[in-house]
Amino acid sequence: MNQDRIAGQWKQLSGKLKEQWGKLTDDDLKQGEGNTEYLVGKLQERYGIAKDMAAKQVQEFQSGL
Repeated sequence: MNQDRIAGQWKQLSGKLKEQWGKLTDDDLKQGEGNTEYLVGKLQERYGIAKDMAAKQVQEFQSGL
């Protein structure tokens, strides 16, 4: 799924994102509004993981959609 589709379907994806990463808040998801770089940053912050690991997780999530 590409960035444009993610941005367009952000509300529907928000539920799946919260299932995958329960530490993300509704505010995190609202502020992100489809921005994968923002999501990577929030995963780093909430889970204390490296940027490359967070980016890999987001990429794997996108591939599964």
